Amino acid sequence: MDSAEVSLRGLALGDAFGETWFRTTRTPRDLAPGQWHWTDDTAMALGVFRVLKRCGSINQDALAVEFAAEYTRDPHRNYGAAMHDVLQAIHNGASWRSVAPRQFNGLGSWGNGAAMRVAPIGAYFPLDQVAEQASRSAVVTHAHPEAAAGAVAVAVATALSISGVTGADMLPEVISRVPNGLVREGLRRAERIGFEVDPRNAAGSLGNGSKLSAPDTVPFVVWSAARHLDDLVEALWDTVVAGGDTDTNAAMVAGIIAPRTGLNSVPKEWWHAAEPLPL
Repeated sequence: MDSAEVSLRGLALGDAFGETWFRTTRTPRDLAPGQWHWTDDTAMALGVFRVLKRCGSINQDALAVEFAAEYTRDPHRNYGAAMHDVLQAIHNGASWRSVAPRQFNGLGSWGNGAAMRVAPIGAYFPLDQVAEQASRSAVVTHAHPEAAAGAVAVAVATALSISGVTGADMLPEVISRVPNGLVREGLRRAERIGFEVDPRNAAGSLGNGSKLSAPDTVPFVVWSAARHLDDLVEALWDTVVAGGDTDTNAAMVAGIIAPRTGLNSVPKEWWHAAEPLPL
């Protein structure tokens, strides 16, 4: 659980840091005053972490209960419209098996919400188990295959990060474990871009999460994490400069990198500003 907790703490810090970059006129590298509040990204990642700690694997029924309970405690964490419907219905007694697939006219959500919370799974399981467990966690709320593919990509990237993979090798290794589809195509584009490109230009090609979908978010996130795999703080700065869904992007990047680097490199003023976790 140690690596999973470090991933969670990194995710929450990235989430809170990234949230401060919405609707701001600050110049780059100018920190917002505290307190930085985390969002639904962290609220749902807490549910994942608690189920891992209690069950040792992704028990989907237990995970649905955790998600709904955390939502009910505080529904004002910037949950997406579809998740308000899903989590309220689960809280009211409906099964996730019927609620999640009915979203978006029966297609299920392909949003980035399954990927934003999944990094602790990649930090917890051996690499050969990560994809299955990440996919199981995704479908509890996001039934579309692209949402599951996004979750698999981020969880696998986290596991690879811990394994000591180089940044140059991360993208091809992730691609080899992600199912065919739009997320995988985006990761292939990210691999071709290389790391010398300005993050804003990379996001222009890959997406920056502004569409809130897994295909529009995950390729840039994995690219950004791989680009600064040994420097968490620099990765966060370069992630938020690309704009878009900055809290979710930064949460995923930090969740991927933190179990590799640890958290000691994060400036103390960041920790003082960030909302603590209820662990």
